[in-house]
Amino acid sequence: MPLFKILVILLLCFIASDDRPEDKTVFISPVMIPLALSANFGELRSDHFHSGIDIRTQGVIGKEIVAPADGYVYRISVSPGGFGKALYLRHPSGYSTVYGHLDRFDPDIEKYVIDHQYQKKSFTVSLFPEKDKFVFRQGDIIAYSGNTGGSSGPHLHYEIRKSDSEMPVNPLLFEFGTGDNIEPVFEKLAIYPVNKNTLINGSNSVKKIDIAGGHGNYYVPAENEIRINGAAGFGIKTYDLLNDSYHKCAIYSTELKIDGNTTYRHVMNEFSFSETRYINSHIDYETYMRDRVYFERTFLLPDNHLSTYKDVVNRGIYNFVDNKIHHVAIEIRDVHDNVSTLTFKVRSGPMSKSLQAEPPDDGLIMMPYNRSNRFRAGNIAVSIPAGALYDTLMFSYKKEAPKPGMLSEIHHVHNKYTPVHRSYSLSIKPVSIPAGKESKMLIIHQRDDKSRIPLSGKMADGFMNAQPTTFGMFYVGIDTIPPVINASGFSEGSDLSSRREMRIRITDNLSGIKSYEPIIDGKWALFEYDQKNSVLIYKFDPGRITKGINHNLVMKVTDNRDNVSTFTCNFRW
Repeated sequence: MPLFKILVILLLCFIASDDRPEDKTVFISPVMIPLALSANFGELRSDHFHSGIDIRTQGVIGKEIVAPADGYVYRISVSPGGFGKALYLRHPSGYSTVYGHLDRFDPDIEKYVIDHQYQKKSFTVSLFPEKDKFVFRQGDIIAYSGNTGGSSGPHLHYEIRKSDSEMPVNPLLFEFGTGDNIEPVFEKLAIYPVNKNTLINGSNSVKKIDIAGGHGNYYVPAENEIRINGAAGFGIKTYDLLNDSYHKCAIYSTELKIDGNTTYRHVMNEFSFSETRYINSHIDYETYMRDRVYFERTFLLPDNHLSTYKDVVNRGIYNFVDNKIHHVAIEIRDVHDNVSTLTFKVRSGPMSKSLQAEPPDDGLIMMPYNRSNRFRAGNIAVSIPAGALYDTLMFSYKKEAPKPGMLSEIHHVHNKYTPVHRSYSLSIKPVSIPAGKESKMLIIHQRDDKSRIPLSGKMADGFMNAQPTTFGMFYVGIDTIPPVINASGFSEGSDLSSRREMRIRITDNLSGIKSYEPIIDGKWALFEYDQKNSVLIYKFDPGRITKGINHNLVMKVTDNRDNVSTFTCNFRW
């Protein structure tokens, strides 16, 4: 075989590998039902990439979860949100596996967790048992599927991580029963001018184009001629379909070629939790915020340091100024190497000499992305640390008079269409402070007419301070209203002897629930907190309360501004 062909084959093998695991057969499926997915690794989510796969559990809870390989439990977590009830196993292969949204654990683990919850007097726990405490063989039942935490329906969230770094890796790189023969799908192409002098079909604005084709081959219709004068980048709206699933999932890899040369490649093999928020520069954030539609860029903003990019030339940006026809190909793959390619031509031309850079708008302040930036005007101060912006920002600010119930002016800190990578400091001076109520004040992020997001913070030197992670509209508000506690299906003196559990609904009008303290017959009782449904659940346990007699319940609930409500009730069980 000629040397050139050998080199090409070796190069293709290297590109295809991209740090894939050496042994793909170390794990079996973690479920004992037919394997079907509703979400894959790297899927685009709000402020993060999906760090695992979601396995369907036939729409119900209680399906058996098994150890996919020999291993031991190194962590157990229970929380009202997030993964809810979660189990973490470590394996000899150097990988760990994670199981989220569980309904309950193996009986021995379940008892261990409940004992610690009573010891700590807390539903929320994070436990790290000794490595020989809970040891399992491949195929042993370790837990049962559920819908706890932030889950929006019954399923198993399943992760595979590198044990030494806790870095999530793509579970579909391993062979444990998943299959897929469907090519990913292109929906739209976007073209972005990189500077004020770039013209796309005569306009210095983003152009979005419908595309045609299917079954792996896509193209821009001939009537949509693309003319670019100057530096530009591309974006794509795509999805992948999995066998036996109607869910639209994320693509695995993207490669941009211009005139046959790779200028950008993105591969979703692994990423660290510390970098997952870079999703907000990976996508067209403004389009997402306006339309809730994801376009993925095939070029990088200046301060995007996501590690999943490879073979990037000039940040994926191309300077179309040479009066030539350029051939562009964007190739997308799923993890099973099903491929789709979008091809189109770009007619390039020189930037117009008559087009001058626009003068800075009045009131805008340039904030370079690679340094800290500060802004102060009247009753507001903003401090943005280096690394919080993905690109140099022309910062805008305006204010308006307070509305009834507000304790400060309404401050428009730039706009909600520009992403922020990490928190910044926001200080707002109230125009009035109710006597004796300073501790009840807080900064509120008003997202729209109905949505108010409370921000934790304190008063100092006459200013309320907070650490937002988004730009938008803010004001100082006050929360003096205690939480509301409602018994569900029972009242004073009710006989609950035939029931397996009792439920209590707790809600708060603004600052949110900080803590709850349940006491039955003078002793702390374990009420599970289903945060998404605002419900506390007590499962009657004859080992902890006596059956067949009257009992007294006292429930104290505190919000994040220390407003307190107390509910008392006598019942029989």
